[in-house]
Amino acid sequence: MLAGRMPDTLSQDGTEWVVVQPSNIHGTGCFARKDIAAGAKIIEYVGEKITKAEAVRQCELDNEYIFDLDEEHDLNGNVPWNPARFINHSCEPNCEAEEDEGRIWIIALRDIPAGEELTYNYGYDLEDFRDFPCCCGSNTCAGYMVAEEYFDTVRRLRANMAKSCE
Repeated sequence: MLAGRMPDTLSQDGTEWVVVQPSNIHGTGCFARKDIAAGAKIIEYVGEKITKAEAVRQCELDNEYIFDLDEEHDLNGNVPWNPARFINHSCEPNCEAEEDEGRIWIIALRDIPAGEELTYNYGYDLEDFRDFPCCCGSNTCAGYMVAEEYFDTVRRLRANMAKSCE
């Protein structure tokens, strides 16, 4: 079952507001094609609606593009018509992912100038956080792709690890 709508302007290369190109953060990223105002719905994260059991199976196959939808379903965004899957994590994001009636939208947190890379915080918890190092390069980078509520915890753990290596 497909989730989200595929507008005429959507392709693997981007949309009216988004262009997909190489990223300094990680491999490939999404960039603002034009100036974007704070609060704008930039792009929908689309894909295949799957069961939680299928999501677990997909994650075991290293599918990184699974989004939580509700108690019964997730969204597999690893499809060619989903350029939003290339939006990278940042500890100082300019966007956020927002669920709206079963659809996932990427929303601008602030004004974003044309050419700037679009990012959001993936919001990972502390389980296996060491498997997800962060390369965002922001001034407040926690070093791992965790939700902001875990930044201080991760920083303390990193400091303690560094002390034990001295």
